[in-house]
Amino acid sequence: MPLIYGHRGARAEAPENTLPSFRKALEAGVTRVELDLHLSADQQLIVIHDPTLRRTTGLGGKVAQHPATHLTRLDARHALPDWPEPCLIPSLEQLFESCPEFEHYQLEVKSGSQSQSRLVIDAILRLVERFELHNKVTITSSSRILLRYAHDSGCPLPTGLVEEYGLLDPVKSALRYGCQMLVLNWTLCSPALLARAQASGLHVSVWTVNDLDLMQRLAQMGVDSIITDVPSQAVRLLGNSG
Repeated sequence: MPLIYGHRGARAEAPENTLPSFRKALEAGVTRVELDLHLSADQQLIVIHDPTLRRTTGLGGKVAQHPATHLTRLDARHALPDWPEPCLIPSLEQLFESCPEFEHYQLEVKSGSQSQSRLVIDAILRLVERFELHNKVTITSSSRILLRYAHDSGCPLPTGLVEEYGLLDPVKSALRYGCQMLVLNWTLCSPALLARAQASGLHVSVWTVNDLDLMQRLAQMGVDSIITDVPSQAVRLLGNSG
C-alpha cells in the first residue's frame, strides 16, 4: 500500500497549513505531511500556500512584505470559516516544535529565483539541523531554478520535482536535477510513466487524491505515496502504512 501524506495537514478537515490541520492528520494516524513555504520579509520560513494573504486570511498584501512576527499572528481560517477557533499562520519552526510526531515532511518551496533559492534552502537546513530531521525532510518544488541550485550547491537533503502540467518529460527533468522524488498531479500518472520513474529510482508521490475510487486505483497502480486532503478517509481505505 502507498504511504499517505496529509495535504497541507488535513486540508478538507481543518484550515490548511495551520497547526490544527497538522494535528488532524496526526489524529487520523498519518505521520507524513506535505506543506508549502514562503519567506517572510525577515527571511523566516512561513507555512502558507499562496504568495498573498487574501484567500486564507481575508487580508490584503503579500507574505514577503511582512515580518514573521506579524504573519504568525494572523488568523488563517478564512477559506474554512465554519472552523470555531482562530488558526494562526505558523512558521516552519513552530510546526517542527509543535508536531514532533511526524515521520516525514514534503516541504514544497513556492518561490524560485536564484537569490530566494539560496535563502530558503539555507533556512531549511538550519532548522533541520536544529531539530535533527535529516532523514525526515524532502525539499520539493516546481522551480527548476531552485532544484538546480540545491543540486549544484551540494544540498544534503533529498529533493523532489513537483510536476503539474507535464509539458516536459518529468522523469528526465527530475533526474537532471538529481531529485529522489517525483511529485505528480495525479492526472499525469500513467502506468508507463510510473514504471519508468520507479525504474529510475524515483519515489512517485501523487496529489491531490480525495476520491476513494481514484485512491484505490492509484494504490493498485503502485504509486509510492498519495497526498490527500482527507487523511482520515485515506487511512480507513488503505490502512496506516507509516
